[in-house]
Amino acid sequence: MIAIYPGSFDPITLGHLDLIQRGSRLFEGVVVAVLRNPNKMPLFTVQQRLEQIRLATKHLPNVEVDSFDGLTVNYAQMRQAQVLLRGLRAVSDFEIELQMAHTNKTLSTQIETVFLATSNEYSFLSSSVVKEIAKFGGSVNHLVPPHIAIDIYKCYNQKSPALNPTTTDTIPHLKSFPTDKEV
Repeated sequence: MIAIYPGSFDPITLGHLDLIQRGSRLFEGVVVAVLRNPNKMPLFTVQQRLEQIRLATKHLPNVEVDSFDGLTVNYAQMRQAQVLLRGLRAVSDFEIELQMAHTNKTLSTQIETVFLATSNEYSFLSSSVVKEIAKFGGSVNHLVPPHIAIDIYKCYNQKSPALNPTTTDTIPHLKSFPTDKEV
């Protein structure tokens, strides 16, 4: 069974990666699908995001990274996927995600949406939060993999803040993500 995990991933966070890792244990394959949305002004290009995600998920052999535009359901059908994987952080996410799941069901009855509750330590985390912190000079080292933190700091013409030296090495179940030395 193939699951599509769609999103903008601008940037991908440790919360996203936790969901991908957990999804990879549940499904035969997970396709992390970066949505190409011409109406948004992303921090990173689609190509940059694909490369960032590939590096962050290289330890997961059943995870593939791709991009698409248009309807997620159409992309899932093209990939012969049976599941759309979505994360839920809060009740507000549930309302939006449930509406999307029902809408997608009207487009294809063959594709199910599966929700995974976000791990507690990431329940506050979003790409927008990461960008906001970085924009104002805060450390994002504890929110994204090290190679992505470096990319974010470059975008904002900053050096890595020493305000929060926490890295993924201090989060036990995420130690398999690349370290600065591997990037």
